[in-house]
This record gives sequence, C-alpha cells and structure tokens, in this order.
Amino acid sequence: MSYLRITDLSVQLGHGPRLLRGVSLSVEVGQVHALVGESGAGKSMIGKAVLGILPRAARVVAGSIELDGVDLLQLPPAERRRRIGAHCALIPQDPLTALNPSRRIGGQITDRLVDILGWTRARANARALEILSEVQIEAPERVLRCYPHELSGGMRQRVLIASAFAAEPKLIVADEPTTALDVTVQKQILTLIAQLQARHGTAILFVTHDLGVVSKVSSALSVLYGGLVVEQGAMRDFFAGPRHAYARALLAATPSYTNPDAGLFPVPEAVRELVRGEVTASDRRWDYA
Repeated sequence: MSYLRITDLSVQLGHGPRLLRGVSLSVEVGQVHALVGESGAGKSMIGKAVLGILPRAARVVAGSIELDGVDLLQLPPAERRRRIGAHCALIPQDPLTALNPSRRIGGQITDRLVDILGWTRARANARALEILSEVQIEAPERVLRCYPHELSGGMRQRVLIASAFAAEPKLIVADEPTTALDVTVQKQILTLIAQLQARHGTAILFVTHDLGVVSKVSSALSVLYGGLVVEQGAMRDFFAGPRHAYARALLAATPSYTNPDAGLFPVPEAVRELVRGEVTASDRRWDYA
C-alpha cells in the first residue's frame, strides 16, 4: 500500500521556470524510495513540496500529494501543517546549520513532541533518552545537556536522526543526510538509518546524488534531470540495466570504489542534449495543457 503518492506534480518559480515537471511517484509503507540525479535536478524540491516548505517564490501549479490517501494540497493550511507535523519528519543534510547553536540538544528533540504532538514534558524527555540510545549515542543523559558545538559531526547527525524518528513518523524525508560526513562515518549513519527504518517500518524518501549510497539503502528509485523523472523502478532493475540513456550515463559516471585507478566518465554532451530536449518537450505539453 502506498503511504505517499505524488501525481503529476509541477512546481514553478513565480512566473518563471518550472522546477518540477509532472513528477509522479509513490512510496510504499516501509519502503525507501531514492531520488537521484545531479545538483539542480529537483530532488530536494520534491521533498520540500511534500513537507510544505517550498521556497517563498515557488508554488505548486499542478498535481497532487497524497499522504495516506489524503491530498495535502486540498487541505486548509493549518490542517495541512498539523497533518505533516504529526506524520512526517525531515533529516536535513547539514547538522551544524540544522541545529540551533544556542540551545541544548534535549530541548531541540523534545519541543516537537510537546508542541506538535501534545506530549507532556516528562514523556518527551523519556523518549529523547530512549531514542538517543537507539541511535547508539553513549551517555544520552549527558548529550541531552550538550550544545551542538560540543558534539562531533557524526554525533550531531545521529541527533538529527534521533529527532526525526522520535515521534515514530510514518514518512521521513532524508535530504542527503550523509553529505557532510567522512566516508567512515557515512557508512555508520547509513547502517543506522537502515536499522531504524526496518525496526519502525517507516517510509523514507531518500534524496541523494550518490548512487553508491542508493544501492545500500533503497529498494526503488526515481532518476531526475531538470525536474523531470526520466527513469523509475526497482533498484535491482536499475543496476541490472538502466533503460534511459541519461540513467545509463549517470551510472557509468559513478566512480569505481573497487577499481580506484579507473578513469572518470562524465555524462556525454549528446546525452545531455537528448534529455534537455525531453525537458523542453515536457514544458511545451504543460503550456498547452
């Protein structure tokens, strides 16, 4: 059963260019669906549209975003915020900027539980200790009293993951959650997210530009270019043989970790011209609609 279903979603920047072009995808209950593509492809924009945090100048001009069968775009703003706050969470990519430097870790985890979900402060504090232990942070009582600058980058990222899973949301948008980490810590964080996702049965929309990451955490993916989905399907089918020329070129451009002496293969300009043509054709269809 699909918990998140996006249908023909188009987002435009004011009266200017389109940022998303007829995006359709679904995330099943307990599934991790990856959004991949180069910078500027529209991956994070999809997550922001789902969470209702699009940039001020951007607006949804077509399509629907159904969460558990309810179209969020048809709800009054207050009800939409309430539903998203109660059932969704975000793991941002940079913990140093995502965490408030002037507040202790404990309050940054518990405030959402108290203010949005209506928990008592005692219950929220108990849950904060429990979830910090679940993300394998030692001495959680001490960490709750710490400020962000007192923790390492890996621990700050674990705090963000703990905060996202604290209220056991049905859907999490993970927006490149390992980008700011070194390779060793990145592997630990990916393993941790996979363990928590399996334990809680959470649906995750996983934004990344790293196909190596995708292969470790996701069972399905959508490949984007210029806000357009050019390929979509099961992860095993993608790695067995992408259908679209751009998806094949993107996979070929991934550095080989097993053969570090292999050359780098950028996406050929001819392939870029092909997919840019598809983006232009999509815009024309949208203009005539």
